[in-house]
Amino acid sequence: MKRRRILALLGGFLAALLLAIGFKIVMPAAVDAQSARLLIAAAASLQNAIEEIDPLFESANPGIIVSYNFAASGPLQQQIEQGAPVDLFISAAVRQMNALQEGNLIVSNTRRNLLTNSLVLVAPRNSTLGLTGFRQLANSDVERISMGEPRSVPAGQYAEELFRNLGIWDQLQPKLVFGNSVRNVLGTVESGNADAGVVYATDARISAQVTQVATAPSDLHTPIVYPMAVVAASRNQQAARTYARFLRSRQAQAVFRRYGFGIAS
Repeated sequence: MKRRRILALLGGFLAALLLAIGFKIVMPAAVDAQSARLLIAAAASLQNAIEEIDPLFESANPGIIVSYNFAASGPLQQQIEQGAPVDLFISAAVRQMNALQEGNLIVSNTRRNLLTNSLVLVAPRNSTLGLTGFRQLANSDVERISMGEPRSVPAGQYAEELFRNLGIWDQLQPKLVFGNSVRNVLGTVESGNADAGVVYATDARISAQVTQVATAPSDLHTPIVYPMAVVAASRNQQAARTYARFLRSRQAQAVFRRYGFGIAS
């Protein structure tokens, strides 16, 4: 103990001596938590809204540069599990986020429900089938129906639940064309390669080539919720938290609402 006190006194004396003769003691620079490059993995249905929000965020946080990977939530989950350098994940369903949380791959206390959505039926704008509801998809004149692959695309998961609850899942099997993302489903309907498709209301809203013909009753499928969380392996967790907070700001929420999203409570 006496030796430690002597060393401390000598250290203090040396510092004072150096200052007295004009030397400057330079402390290590603090790490700037507001200067980073982020990679955000986000559900495909968020692309248009987030691309509009991005310049607003970067203007408010000029030290943080953001890149994005938009895809179906299932493949994004798998990429994170395989070590992709993702900083923040925004899923279109709780299933994928739950899997990452169970594997301790997200920072649990950063998980928040961000948005909500609804499931709709769309048809090509020039369709002559006169569709007005989901049950009509079982009619013989409807030959091809596009929906997301249920195992990897949340919109497909919701669609399967809907069709099963309507009692028409088995009848629709021969007609189904599976897409690898909800935007892929939308494109299939836009091109006329499907008579109808099941997408989110926000996707139908951005396309001039399809018509929304029905909205699924919310009690016939799992609630559509978009959770987000910082990825545990992120090297930029403080900047990722800053980005997540911005997505919940009034400025960002106004953009989400304009695209038709609901704000999660």
